Order: sequence, then C-alpha cells, then structure tokens
Amino acid sequence: MAPAAMRTAAQSLSGAKPVSYWLDDPAKPDALDALTGDEHTDLLVVGGGYSGLWTALIAKERDPERDVVLIEGHEVGWAASGRNGGFCAASLTHGLANGVERWPDEIAKLEELGERNLDAIEAAVARYSIDCEFERTGEIDVATEPHQLEELREWHEEIVKLGITGVDFLDRDALRAEVDSPTFLGGLWDRRGVAMLHPAKLAWGLKRACQELGVRIYEHTRGFDLVRSGEGMAVRTPYGRVFARRVALGTNIFPSLVKRVRPYTVPVYDYALMTEPLTPEQLESIGWKGRQGLGDSANQFHYFRLSADNRILWGGYDAIYPYGGRLSADLDQRPETFLKLAEQFFTCFPQLSGLNFTHAWGGAIDTCARFTAFFGTAYQGRVAYAAGFTGLGVGSTRFGADVMLDLLTGEETERTRLEMVRSKPMPFPPEPFAWAGIEITKRSLAHADSNGGHRNLWLKTMDKLGLGFDS
Repeated sequence: MAPAAMRTAAQSLSGAKPVSYWLDDPAKPDALDALTGDEHTDLLVVGGGYSGLWTALIAKERDPERDVVLIEGHEVGWAASGRNGGFCAASLTHGLANGVERWPDEIAKLEELGERNLDAIEAAVARYSIDCEFERTGEIDVATEPHQLEELREWHEEIVKLGITGVDFLDRDALRAEVDSPTFLGGLWDRRGVAMLHPAKLAWGLKRACQELGVRIYEHTRGFDLVRSGEGMAVRTPYGRVFARRVALGTNIFPSLVKRVRPYTVPVYDYALMTEPLTPEQLESIGWKGRQGLGDSANQFHYFRLSADNRILWGGYDAIYPYGGRLSADLDQRPETFLKLAEQFFTCFPQLSGLNFTHAWGGAIDTCARFTAFFGTAYQGRVAYAAGFTGLGVGSTRFGADVMLDLLTGEETERTRLEMVRSKPMPFPPEPFAWAGIEITKRSLAHADSNGGHRNLWLKTMDKLGLGFDS
C-alpha cells in the first residue's frame, strides 16, 4: 500500500466505533430475563440467532398448541445474525455453481425450494410487520479482472442451458451504468434471487413475533449438558434446567451440544466497515439507483451494499481462522484488516475520497468443507441440528429450521429426501492439521487471484475431493 493511500485509509477509520453498525441501533429491544429454576416444554430451541428464531416461529405456525421454549446464551441476534452484510439469498447451496457441482441431479429442486424459502421470508416479514428494511433488489457478481469476466460469461451460458431465468450478463458499460467503479469490467445480475435487509432488525422482529405466538424466550441462558430424561431430554443452564420432549439445536458456530457434530465446522472471522451516509452528490457519483447487493468474483472477495440511509457496507476479503478454532471477543477487532479494507474501498470508489467509516467490526461464521448447511439427529431422533451455513445463513437458516422440524417428526418430506439433507461434509482434521490445511488453502487462493485465476495442485486436489474453505 502506498504511503498516501495508507494515510487516506487510516484517516477514514479514525472515528469508527468498534461495534456492528446493525447492533448499534436505538431499536434494539431490552434483554429478557435469564431462566431460573426448571422449565418443562414440548420443544426446546437452543440458540437465539436466525436458526433458532425461525425454528421456534415455524414450530408455532405448524402447531399453535405446541409449547416452545428458546434459550440464548447472550442476547437474541448478537452474534452472526447481527453482524452479517444483510444479503438474504434464495440459494440453499452457497450459490448455483456450488449446487450444480455437488448435487447436479437435485439442483432444480434445490433452486425451487430456495425460491420458495425466500418468498416465505418476504411473506413473514410482511405478516409480522417486521421493519427490517427488506428490499428485493437482487445481487450483481462483479468481475474486476479479465479472467473473472470470461468466467462469468461462460457461467452465464451454463445458466441459460440449465433453463434458469432472471440472471443477466452485464458488460462493462451496462454494469457501470448501474454502479460506477473504474475497477468494474462486467458482471452477472441475479435480479430476484437476493434481498437486502437490516440483519439485526430481522432478528429482533423474529424475537417479537415468537413472543406474540407464545414462545417463552430466555436470554443470558447458555445451554450446557444435554442428557436423556425419561422419554425426552434435559439441558442444564446456569441457574436451572429445561426438560423437553424434543430439542432443536441452532447454535451454529458455538460448540454443539452433540459433540460428534463439532469436527464438521470451524470458525472463520469475517470483517466489515460501514461508511457515514453519502451525500446526494456522492451517491450521484457512483449511481447505484437499483440498490443491488454486490460482490466481486475473486477468491478473496468483497461484498458491499447500501443501507437504508445510503451508507455503504464494505466487507469480506480476509477470512481468519484462529488456531484451534478459538472463539473470543478479542478477535472481533482486527485493525490490519480494517486498514486493508479501507484502502481497497477507495480503490473501488476513488470518487468517494474523503468519506469516513463510522463502524468497524468482525464476527465468526460457521464454515464447513462443502459451504452448505448440514443436518442430522441424535438421541434416537429426539434432537435435531443444523449447522455449517458458511456465510449465507440469512436466508437458508429458515430452510434449515423447516428441516430440523421435519426431522423431529420422523416423517419423510420433500426436504428430508434431499441428498443435501441426508449427507454430510467431510469433517475438519484435528490440530495442527486443520490450521495448516486452511493456511495452505488461503495462500493458494490468494495466489490464484493474482495469477489469472490459475489453481495450483493443492486447490485442484481439494476440488476433486469436494473440499474447500470460504467465508
């Protein structure tokens, strides 16, 4: 980074708050009391992020008489659900390409289920009057290097052959007419498959909707031991216990109460910045009248979008795996990454020189080796779990909630018949092999980005094995 660019980037960060912009909002609801004593319920949901909230909500929608309790170790929406970019995608497979590669025979059904799932999220937002700034704007995958442009062009031809509509190829001029950056060479616009929203307000709105349907929610109530109890299960909490006929685990990146599930995910820390609101003149300089979400096509990619008040969220690029899978609030801040992101932002949008960032934050994503959620049951079907959403959980967690509830009934459904649901990714190896493998993969991906997209022997081997690393 040139000294002048470094100074500009550093100055833009001087007043940034070390907290998620989404969580730094006066709309944040008061915390609920912790559980004290014993509770008895039909269904216990562990985890107050999207996964747990959708599970509790849908459980009551399916059967209003079902008694449901949700426990959350901190506060609803405080982890990944309140720190992500707010990209709510229809894809259940971490993008169409990943789905075609892994489940070619099911991809039509997976795409259909994903579209229905996103429609159901939009309908729930309206039905429960959740003010989460939902905008069905779509997303543009952007090429910033010639090899990326060629890959996008070829992929668009494949999409057409698959009979999928609503995805348009944009050349340089067409893309820059939508959003103007000198780095943009072209892109693919998925016009309906992604919505933008305020992620924390979605979580808070789901919390309110759950309560209105009768779900009892306890915050600052971490679940510890999971054991059999008669015909059901029991979970110990700091000040009590919950006895339940069935349990749904939506803990995602946090250690699963089913220990055998833990090797399937690793935490990846992702980082983001939020600018101050753009003036009308600044907004005019970049266009962006369609308010689409954007992501570049590099392996080390950026994602960026406009907020409701015309700030730009700019995140991604660095994906940091802490040795041993350590989870710590200290890792939510990484100044060297924030500096890098700021410099890259002004490279993308030089016309916004002088703009400042108001917030800088990070958080952990539950990553698995196939990039898509996996599912299962334990304790003779009394417990269900979903994990491994790998950064696309804003939308797919609702689908995962449906799957967990299906599994707990023991009935076969169109969801539980899917190979994606019946199979699991490869587990990550123990340390030091996990850290070494991830580091080699990250360096190989960075090399590919700077070498015309050429994938070395390590990446080609990982591709053949169906393994990967992503945020």
